[in-house]
Amino acid sequence: MALPKRRHSYTRGAKRRTHWKLSQPGSSFCPNCNAPKMPHRACPACGIYNGKTAIVIVEKDSARRKREARERRERGEL
Repeated sequence: MALPKRRHSYTRGAKRRTHWKLSQPGSSFCPNCNAPKMPHRACPACGIYNGKTAIVIVEKDSARRKREARERRERGEL
């Protein structure tokens, strides 16, 4: 196996790697709600994939409502 006779500098290695970088992932828009989504995946906003409901989306503020209900129970309001 061939071995380098001398060490290559950092600059030489960096020049070689200038085009070795990540590309931006592709994205598309959901036909149901027009939210941006990854291609070939269920929409994170509405949960639809290929015209069918793939995942059930829970409201974002449901955690807040659960916390408020628990606090009301602890105070004895319910």
